[in-house]
Amino acid sequence: MSNPIPPSSRAGRLLATNEGTNREDYAPLDWTLLGSISLIWGASFLFIAVGLDSLAPGVIASARVMLGAGALLLFPAARRAIASVDRGRVIIIGVVSQAAPALLFALAEQRIESALAGMLVSATPILTALLMTAITRRLPGKRQRFGLLVGFAGVVALTLPSIADAGGSALGVFYVVVAISGYSFANVLYPPLQQTYGALPVIMWALVAASVLLLPLGVLGLGDSSFEWGPVLAVLTLGVVGTGLARAMHMTLIGRVGPNRGAIAGYSIPVIALILGVVFRDETVKLIQVGGVVLVLLGSYLVSRKEL
Repeated sequence: MSNPIPPSSRAGRLLATNEGTNREDYAPLDWTLLGSISLIWGASFLFIAVGLDSLAPGVIASARVMLGAGALLLFPAARRAIASVDRGRVIIIGVVSQAAPALLFALAEQRIESALAGMLVSATPILTALLMTAITRRLPGKRQRFGLLVGFAGVVALTLPSIADAGGSALGVFYVVVAISGYSFANVLYPPLQQTYGALPVIMWALVAASVLLLPLGVLGLGDSSFEWGPVLAVLTLGVVGTGLARAMHMTLIGRVGPNRGAIAGYSIPVIALILGVVFRDETVKLIQVGGVVLVLLGSYLVSRKEL
């Protein structure tokens, strides 16, 4: 079991990371966290699409981070102070994994389908593993490497048909790639912070930083927005549940099982996004994408096992 790195020894070590406290197979709590995160974030792409029916991207991005921060602020544990040596890391997390993705996903879904956006998130485990290897100079276990490859094959099967049909959506895809790069970087930073402070204060303060950064865009976007109950309720759910509670659950999972194994939420998210996109947005699915679903679920299972 790895011990968290004390705050004093992390000063000046922006890229300091750590393994999870559970190095064995996923425990029931880990599976519960993973399942909850997958359902919530898989639905988030639909909520963004609904929000865009009447709200500008800047309004959606600003509202979701402020609502997420407000929801977590209700928990006394979330108001715990962060040591000065770690505040810069928390602000960086707020920028790269909260503010930037909140805006980029809203911009992306003006150009690509919500199902495609959800599928592209499947690359997050691969990017996280690459970053962890570069920083720690240690490869994931053999079983995890095989699981990541299987999952990547599923990503290809899920994504290629939608990219081929999207037409003129290269900018939208680029926005998503930048967003998930920020997610992957934050995944690497999470474990020492979560093991020192718990997830609630880190995510809450990161969302506060994101709120300050995005507030001007939210104000500017009001002129291009109109009030409709459906989009407003969608963004309310997106902020409180998808941005506040789910982010805290995900950081808890990564603190427990480590970045490589905790990032597999990215493999199950597109399955939910695909189903919801088909049911509620009249989006289409091809046979190869069904095979992709099987592969990403198999990859997730392999990565969740104890490292060999």
